[in-house]
Amino acid sequence: MRKLVLLLLLGWVFPVCSQESVPVMVSTEWLADHVADKDVVLVDMSSEDTQYARFHLPGAIRLPYYTLLLRPKKGEQFSRRISNRALAYNLGVMGISQSDHVVIYDDMGGLEAGRLFWHLEQLGHPRVSVLDGGLVKWILEGRKVSNADAKRSPVNYGPLTRSRDNETTLEDIDSIAKNRSARIVDVRSMEEYTGDEKRKQGGHIAGAAWWEWDQALDFKGGFRLVQNETLRQLLAQKGIEDKTQPLVTYCQSGHRAAHTYLVLRHLGFENVRLYPNSMKEYGSVRGKKLVRGGKPG
Repeated sequence: MRKLVLLLLLGWVFPVCSQESVPVMVSTEWLADHVADKDVVLVDMSSEDTQYARFHLPGAIRLPYYTLLLRPKKGEQFSRRISNRALAYNLGVMGISQSDHVVIYDDMGGLEAGRLFWHLEQLGHPRVSVLDGGLVKWILEGRKVSNADAKRSPVNYGPLTRSRDNETTLEDIDSIAKNRSARIVDVRSMEEYTGDEKRKQGGHIAGAAWWEWDQALDFKGGFRLVQNETLRQLLAQKGIEDKTQPLVTYCQSGHRAAHTYLVLRHLGFENVRLYPNSMKEYGSVRGKKLVRGGKPG
């Protein structure tokens, strides 16, 4: 009883810091109102380092896409992701802690930002969002930019947790393709999906539906996502409607598929996984049969 009273008193004097949930995507209007908030940390993932040097959002710190990958192992044709521990260490060096609301943006409609979003969700980061339209929409609206190299003091990121099981491995894919226990979504181009039937090259994983990643983007509207209702209609045409349905996204290297992971999470789909090694791994393993043509197979 004494321990319970003591814990209650400690909770009253030193309350546990609860953090509100945040949207997956935030608008430029929202960010303009919150960019100066102490707990908001902007992360620039523009496609080139030179872009950051020219101009970026005020206060944004730079994290290139390639820092999320390891060099390929000898004999492998693909780059594996860095470990959760390595990412947590890098975030701490950058001055990011678990209590920060991380807002990621890029200049490609979220193509780069989607990968960090996926990894931060796996890491269990409490608050992470992506800026809808990113740098492109921000510039088109005439908002302030800077060329100052932003720095934050290093911190201890915090204890590692794993709050979301959002990764699929080669072994998982084999089981899923065989048992059809999840809907596999190929987000590459139609040419990549169908392969070359005459040369017996390329193709897709058995059972995979085709939904090209960039269908989600309104390029004329500032590289932002198209309206939610339109996205839902497009996905429904592929049989993707139930928000509890297990889904797996893949492409050639996990790059484009991470963007689709972001889109699905934005739309409220809960059971989404990324196959990060994607076709670069699957297609390089001897004996893996690919389906050619425009049907899932």
